[in-house]
Amino acid sequence: MTSARAFGLLLVALCCLPCLAENRHILTSETNTDLVGSNSSTYISREETLIDIAVRYQLGYNMIRSANPDVDAWLPDDGSKVLLPFSVILPDAPRKGIVINTAEMRLYFYHGDEQNQNTVTVYPISVGRRDWATPLTETRITLRVEQPSWYPPESIRAEHAARGDLLPKVVPAGPDNPLGDYLLALDVPSYFIHGTNKRFGIGMQVTHGCIRMYPEHIEELYNLAPVNTPVTIVNQPYKIGWKDEKLYLEVHHPLELDGEVQEENRTGVVDKLTSMLEKQPEVLIDWNRVDIAITKATGMPVLVGIQPHSLSDFEYYRNHIRSDHSNRPDMTE
Repeated sequence: MTSARAFGLLLVALCCLPCLAENRHILTSETNTDLVGSNSSTYISREETLIDIAVRYQLGYNMIRSANPDVDAWLPDDGSKVLLPFSVILPDAPRKGIVINTAEMRLYFYHGDEQNQNTVTVYPISVGRRDWATPLTETRITLRVEQPSWYPPESIRAEHAARGDLLPKVVPAGPDNPLGDYLLALDVPSYFIHGTNKRFGIGMQVTHGCIRMYPEHIEELYNLAPVNTPVTIVNQPYKIGWKDEKLYLEVHHPLELDGEVQEENRTGVVDKLTSMLEKQPEVLIDWNRVDIAITKATGMPVLVGIQPHSLSDFEYYRNHIRSDHSNRPDMTE
């Protein structure tokens, strides 16, 4: 690519790039919402990959990959538009302390901001690989460590030795330490929330069960989350939530553990929606949209229904859901 073309592409990207949604969102009783954040977009050059875009905007690779299935992850077309998935449905878990959803590889931190407003900050993470699953549990932060040393257990040292990589018994703080600069220990032996010295692994199943974060994110969380902060770890490949009396569904590809997919989304989604209809039979759901959202699993909130209050709502339903011939599962109007 010539320098003039590269500059032109950069100029187009800057002109088209809307204001990015922040990862911190105020939660008030007036909003009464399960959905926070707004999606954005950027443009990618042939010299970049989707991992580069994920790192630049501090998103997880899994999020970028799922939201952009038509963009080649390694050899994208020059100037391809890339959706940045900042919009999320909050997990079905107590909204206090830290909530980690392994299926979507995000960490949610519920806390008060400088004005004592209820706030949730959303971070991308990496989780345990197929043979080292991150435990699903309710726990708490027991220790905060800056510039931690790493004491790799014998199982990990043996694994590295089998590859010809001999690990010392102690890896001191510094650029070669995979724990990064900050660590939050959990009340589960040998499991931590920590930083990384490899920025390109966020949004992947690559850890030995720990939660890995971007260096800037773990530093922020370290300074905000005190000892005894509750930590809830769940595995929710699909989430359902409300915003402005509209029902949204967010579907992620289930994790693979020990070579097997852990949950079949379709049955779980249908069961949850059916259970909701038993309690709220007036809710209108477009099951065709539900089916498309499950099939495509873009990891983004999809409009699938409404809470009607009058006969005029049926007209709204037809115009805003049923008449959407494109069947785009990324629609979040």
